[in-house]
Amino acid sequence: MNTKNIDELIIKFVESKATLEEQVELRNRLEIKENRIYFEEYVELHYLLNSKIKFDYKKPLKGMIGKIQSKSKYNFFKYAASIIVLIATGYFLTKTTFKTVTNESITVGTDKAILTLGDGSRIALEKGKKYKSKKISSDGKKIIYESGSNETEKKIVYNYLTIPRGGQFFIELEDGTKVWLNSESKLKYPVNFSDGERRKVELIYGEAYFDVSSSSKHNGDSFVVQSKMQNVEVLGTEFNIKAYHDETVVLTTLIEGSVALSNSVYKKVIKPGEQSKIFQTNNRFEVYKVDVEDEIGWRNGMFSFTNKPLKEIMVVLSRWYDLEIFITDVEIENVRFTGMLSKKKPISIVLQEIKSAIDMEYSFNNKNLIIKKRE
Repeated sequence: MNTKNIDELIIKFVESKATLEEQVELRNRLEIKENRIYFEEYVELHYLLNSKIKFDYKKPLKGMIGKIQSKSKYNFFKYAASIIVLIATGYFLTKTTFKTVTNESITVGTDKAILTLGDGSRIALEKGKKYKSKKISSDGKKIIYESGSNETEKKIVYNYLTIPRGGQFFIELEDGTKVWLNSESKLKYPVNFSDGERRKVELIYGEAYFDVSSSSKHNGDSFVVQSKMQNVEVLGTEFNIKAYHDETVVLTTLIEGSVALSNSVYKKVIKPGEQSKIFQTNNRFEVYKVDVEDEIGWRNGMFSFTNKPLKEIMVVLSRWYDLEIFITDVEIENVRFTGMLSKKKPISIVLQEIKSAIDMEYSFNNKNLIIKKRE
């Protein structure tokens, strides 16, 4: 086996730089067992496109494996299973040989938000558009509040950051807490936090990942996130809350540290790697272990699904691509899919990856996506 040549083919493929001839050559090489095993060892390269690790395709891949494993937390075995399906179905030629049905009005989501100030004025934040005030700065991809409270202010002033469908945004609060907001989300927060009081924000709806500035940096002041059906109190940790207004459950996933969840019925401390689920219908509360990377993949530019039913996957895609999705055949709603998909890809490519594992067809009608069982 000429490993140098196959190294080049693999890396060009995952970087979407392979020509049609190179894709065909790679496909043919993977029919040889030795080459297939070699490829399967490095399927994690797909994720590394998001990990900022630079590659030189003229160098062997084996020298990178330690760096790969030390820098990545993703469960690559899960992705390996899904990409092997793509190999078997000939998906490598998607970009040049699949006849995909698409709609140019459906675009990939991007960084954008609406900032609502204390006086009610609204500012559109988006790529290529800068905003600057005495306390706030934004480069169109993130918004940062300068630290240090204004002692002349007698009342707390709140701002709101609203993320539309097809959007995402990052915010650094005045205390240094970092928050990543997913599509169709809204966060309420003070311009300044008051010394000696709990640092409190509200996730009005949607999904957010919090990296909380430790209470040890703020004279012991704890941090509280209020969301639908619960309060989450922390001293300094990382966690994800999913609390969409059109969903009947609230999910809180702890990545690091410790958090206490409470409402009028219960109070519970959860541990890293655990997820809590609150049911809106009866206020039932559950805690269980989860694959954390499935829950926070969105923050790193990935859709990460493990045994997820098609109807749940389509809800996620509808928010990111800002479209309405209709599954016309009930029997495929609960067909399950496992795989990692890039949020940077057009909707047609994402659908082809899902279609390779699920017996379905799809078509577009303006910004409506219709999915049905394959005839």
